Amino acid sequence: MNAPRAVSAEDIDWTAQLEVGASAGPAGPQRTRGASRVGSLEVLAALLVLLVVFRGPLSGLVSGARAQTWTTVFVSVLVQAAPFLVFGVVLSAVIAVYVPRSFWAKALPRHPALAVPAASLAGIALPGCECGSVPIAGSLIRRGVTPAAALAFLLAAPAINPIVLTATVIAFPGNPEMAVARGAASLVVAVAMGWLWMRLGRTEWIRLPHRPDLDDLSRARAFWAACRHDIMHAGGFLVLGAAAAATINVLVPDAWLQSLAGNPVVSVLALAVLAVLLSICSEADAFVAASLSQFSLTSRLVFLVVGPMVDLKLISMQTGMFGRAFAWRFAPATFAAAVLVGAAFGAVLL
Repeated sequence: MNAPRAVSAEDIDWTAQLEVGASAGPAGPQRTRGASRVGSLEVLAALLVLLVVFRGPLSGLVSGARAQTWTTVFVSVLVQAAPFLVFGVVLSAVIAVYVPRSFWAKALPRHPALAVPAASLAGIALPGCECGSVPIAGSLIRRGVTPAAALAFLLAAPAINPIVLTATVIAFPGNPEMAVARGAASLVVAVAMGWLWMRLGRTEWIRLPHRPDLDDLSRARAFWAACRHDIMHAGGFLVLGAAAAATINVLVPDAWLQSLAGNPVVSVLALAVLAVLLSICSEADAFVAASLSQFSLTSRLVFLVVGPMVDLKLISMQTGMFGRAFAWRFAPATFAAAVLVGAAFGAVLL
């Protein structure tokens, strides 16, 4: 990120962005009504039918221990993430169809620098994980919320909501300060990244996918169209991210983690990278962190701060929602900020 200019919602012509997405996105040019085409829903249905028909031969392919581990991790990631993805998609559709644009002008401070922390704190009210926050952030940008505030909400919501913090307290019964450090560090990272986007972000880095025009539809039909579009678009990238996470789980030996735990600096970086690779839902990652008892509390805090903000499935979904130009800049910057802030809070509070 190297072009110092402030970005606000008024700077972005999202109509033009959607026209670009409609002509250059995976769906290609819009077809005339009534023209037959095979869409993602039809492809998914065909794959499910094939899985049922060939379930016998496929079950033989996963009989090995490594294959079974891969399948278990892949399914567990999807099962953990799917309910929250659906929740996020439904809430995104509600924002798109039922919430007027004027609401956001009243709900958030008009100055973008103040809207960023306000949007970050609003993440406390969303009881979900990172999978649900991605479509919600996209819908907020479509409705005129400044991208810096929407991105701050995207980062904060899965890390500071009450369910995640309560799970952290339960996972670390002897160290309640872990929940305090996690919430505070995550909030600081979200606000810092929002302000960083205001300073260095550029409008052309965000390419929202084309969504069907909802203005000419009834509210019920527009709601269903928005849900169908977002669940198929974000769901596909979730599957890719889950497959990548399962592959990493199979390839990374446990002995490597044991050898890294002794060095304080290396252990922090190791657990930060592990959080990206494992792609665990933020509601469950505290229990995984608690099980890594050979690592220091600071290392495990960094694991908890990085995971809800940067992991394989989240990078994949951000790529699908905002575009590759956004993801390959935003994800590394967020990772660096999460590691530095998490380590600093760990050194002070733990």
